[in-house]
Amino acid sequence: MVNKPAPDATRRSEKSRRAIYAAALALVAEVGYPKTTVEAIAARAGVGKQTIYRWWSAKADVLLEAFLDLAEQAARAAGQETDAIPDTGDLAADLKAVLRATVDELTDPGFEAPSRALAAEGVVNEQVGRVFVAKLLEPQLQLYVDRLRSAQHAGAVRADVDPRIALELFVSPLAQRWLQRTGPISYDYTDTLVEYALHGIAPR
Repeated sequence: MVNKPAPDATRRSEKSRRAIYAAALALVAEVGYPKTTVEAIAARAGVGKQTIYRWWSAKADVLLEAFLDLAEQAARAAGQETDAIPDTGDLAADLKAVLRATVDELTDPGFEAPSRALAAEGVVNEQVGRVFVAKLLEPQLQLYVDRLRSAQHAGAVRADVDPRIALELFVSPLAQRWLQRTGPISYDYTDTLVEYALHGIAPR
């Protein structure tokens, strides 16, 4: 008699988790956040509803974790192995590079649809908005703060500049244009934002 190996519970759990992530992201893109339910996610993923509630307390937790995982995968695919903006000594080049990578993310259909749905829901749903900002937005903004502070130490940015405010000169216009669809987003656009932010618009 051949003894069959015991099922690998860890592998099975990871497979289910991945299926739930994919189902949640697909549904929020297809029907929007309000119409996405735990029941629908479970059905799409082929798992029981109790499986989802064993790992998460609400659909917001599922969707945000799925989106964070998606963002991490996108970063790895882009070759961003560390959670930091590169410091080559050229602040403008470094900012342009990371903003170009952001353009790639925001224009990727697989990333854009769930990102837009969650960002829009965060405007009207205080709880979702708070978690979205705390878990996704603020950690990303902190990377810009760290890079700008490094530039201050190197003398490339004035010492009296508040990095947390300064980063909004190029991050906020991109986010607004993308969210409100007021114009195309491109490498040329984000490169120009960096130039304007670092050098202003007065005659040189």
